[in-house]
Amino acid sequence: MSDTTPTPSVGTLFLVATPIGNLEDITARALRVLREVSLVAAEDTRVTRKLLAHFDIHTPLTAYHEYSTDAKENALLARLLHGDSVALVSDAGTPAISDPGAELVAVAIRNGVRVEPIPGACAVIAAVIGSGLPTGRWTFEGFLPRPKSDRRERLGEIARESRTMIFYEGPHRLKETLTDLQKTFGPDRPACVAREVTKKFEEWVRGSLTEISAHFDANEPRGECVIVVSGRTEGEVVPDAPDAVSPESLICAALERGLTPKDAAREVAAATGMSRNDAYTLVQSLRGA
Repeated sequence: MSDTTPTPSVGTLFLVATPIGNLEDITARALRVLREVSLVAAEDTRVTRKLLAHFDIHTPLTAYHEYSTDAKENALLARLLHGDSVALVSDAGTPAISDPGAELVAVAIRNGVRVEPIPGACAVIAAVIGSGLPTGRWTFEGFLPRPKSDRRERLGEIARESRTMIFYEGPHRLKETLTDLQKTFGPDRPACVAREVTKKFEEWVRGSLTEISAHFDANEPRGECVIVVSGRTEGEVVPDAPDAVSPESLICAALERGLTPKDAAREVAAATGMSRNDAYTLVQSLRGA
């Protein structure tokens, strides 16, 4: 069944790409739309207010982010249905990519609102075309799960992916993620880390996963990063995908080795990312069973 056909009398939801660093990367069309709409829905109004002020744009702002309530979403939808046009922007780059704006887009379409993307800067595209890795077929993974066990499980699921893979990562987890990538894909897999793309301290680190890890061991990463990893080539042997071992299995193994409940809980917490209290509660539960 096709999507609901937009009703002519309703407004338009514009998805406006904004610069990811260099303000010169905004398009003339984006500036025009930001001036003409009734409202700009921004991930962080403080960030977007600076952008609008730089270009002498005075359109009203409202916040729309991952903590916005259903009431806020409904209020934006009501304005669109009333005939107002709204521009959705993220803090940087193209909205609705690893961004809560995707939910507003889906709601707007379901209610017959016209959705119109205004293309522009996008960290994913910039990173993949500047990586030097194959660009014919690629897959975007976004942010990997934060818990170590979940992250390793996801990497294990894509260990034999043949397409180029792109990940978002923050500076505080970059080194840990690179270590997990080496263990899963192998230390010699070609990759690239694009850091602070289009900004003053832009950096491109290309080479094997081992070489890139060594670089960031010697140079503390700062700013947002995009990791681009080459896919598995035909005949390439990859390490066995790490099995997703359950906390219950780890606890049983620890107790069989003679560890005390407290030590078993500490070991399992370190391996899975669980809190020690939760791990200890699970240990006691399994012992009771």
